[in-house]
Amino acid sequence: MQAIMQIFLARNNVQAGPYELEQLNIMLASGEVLLDDLMWHEGLAQWQRVGDLTNNQTVYRPTSANTPEVNDSIINNVTVFPEDTNKAKDDKSVSLDRLYGKPERPKNVKADMTTNRHQTPHNNVSLNKSTLKKAVADNDKVVGNVVLAPIMSRVLATALNGLLYILAILPLVMALTKMDVDYTKFQNIQDMDAAYQYSMTLMESLPSSTLMMSQVMVFGLFALQLVFITMRGQSLGKLITGIRVVDQTTHRLPSFIKLIGTRTLLLFIIYNLLFSFTSFLGFVIIAIHYYMASKSPENIGWHDKLAKTLVVKADSSQLVKKSKSE
Repeated sequence: MQAIMQIFLARNNVQAGPYELEQLNIMLASGEVLLDDLMWHEGLAQWQRVGDLTNNQTVYRPTSANTPEVNDSIINNVTVFPEDTNKAKDDKSVSLDRLYGKPERPKNVKADMTTNRHQTPHNNVSLNKSTLKKAVADNDKVVGNVVLAPIMSRVLATALNGLLYILAILPLVMALTKMDVDYTKFQNIQDMDAAYQYSMTLMESLPSSTLMMSQVMVFGLFALQLVFITMRGQSLGKLITGIRVVDQTTHRLPSFIKLIGTRTLLLFIIYNLLFSFTSFLGFVIIAIHYYMASKSPENIGWHDKLAKTLVVKADSSQLVKKSKSE
């Protein structure tokens, strides 16, 4: 009788296994095992990147061709082959609580990669779902080592950002309500130049102190938003609701170009133009975004697709820069 393949996994110098091929493919399909993780089984000369063995697919079909040359830059300290050959449990459903921790071990203990001895957990990200936020609701979506932000939390964050903007321009709005404004000037889309000239006339009619106060509040709000988005991947609305923008691949803070250029400034320009023509069109585009996100397995709307980002429940580990050894 042919022996069942025993597969070992590793991430951040944390070893797990053994698993059977069917279990590995289940975990690959669910996103719990990543293509950047390391893998070893009988027949491989060294630990190797999962994606190199699967041709960057989420299914592993072991063949003699699936054993490429070892890339020394990714194996690091993972040099000792596993000595534990105990089989994983017979049930076909893979328990996330057992992932990256052997079944008989306590959940708060994990193995040293080079010695196989127990040690207390560090802040390394592992495949164990217990390392995610403890308060994970049953209906939460988990992708890899992050919990996706609920759609309603994202809608609330957007509403809070809109409310903060309204508060910033409130002095200007209050002053305009005291004036006899001809709103029909702004309804003719074909004559935007006349609307602009009329708006400039209104601004010149406002008290300079009111105008200055509004400008200071608006620019101050934008500056504060940019600081939080750059440093934490969170607008003020997302900060309040406890969610954050992360990169789709690394699940860490996105690059400056993705975060500020694509997702913030570009979207600000798009929505500013939409709301300039008609407020209804702007709200329709926002609704389309969240509808797309609600139908996506990873809650990805067109904003997220454009910037290649995810919106997740905030966790401090997402702010840690990815080391070269990962």
